[in-house]
Amino acid sequence: MTINPTEQKSGHLVLPGERLGVIEEFSPDNGTFEKNGVIYAKIVGRKLVDLQTRRVSVFPVVDGAVVPKVGTVVIGQIGNAQSDNVLVRIFRVGKKKLTGNFGGILHVSDVSDRYIDLMSDVCKPGDIVKAKVISEKNKIFHLSTNDKGLGIMYAFCSRDSTLLEQQRYDDLRCPKCGNIEKRKIAPNYGKEEI
Repeated sequence: MTINPTEQKSGHLVLPGERLGVIEEFSPDNGTFEKNGVIYAKIVGRKLVDLQTRRVSVFPVVDGAVVPKVGTVVIGQIGNAQSDNVLVRIFRVGKKKLTGNFGGILHVSDVSDRYIDLMSDVCKPGDIVKAKVISEKNKIFHLSTNDKGLGIMYAFCSRDSTLLEQQRYDDLRCPKCGNIEKRKIAPNYGKEEI
């Protein structure tokens, strides 16, 4: 296999989807993803090749660019729901708004340490969730709410979309129609600004 000389250089500007190297030569790091043994840029930025550790990464060209990373706490809105997972449109990392559009997936096994049968028992489309990024497998941010301080921050009535008010631990009540719903709510439900 012939190595492209540009794959050995750092500092040049790269665009999302641009080839950076192969996994036989480098390990993918921040701002990159791997597909079929080839490492590509995930974001617009400057390529950095560390020849000692054999890692390649991309650093954003915009100062303060914010992207989700494994271990960060994110805030997003629940989208499409299935029985065992939901899609989440991530719009904040910690207290900072994102510099791009990112999606994640929350699987039923990562919601709580207790058994959950269906995702509809703990969240519904439209809800605002605080979760932690636990993996970036297959270029998808995998999320978890199975930690202290994580869960649904704001929930909306399934009948009339009114913001639900907390009653007891996981019980929420619609002030408009009286509907009672359950969620896996965060300890600061309804209190944190988004």
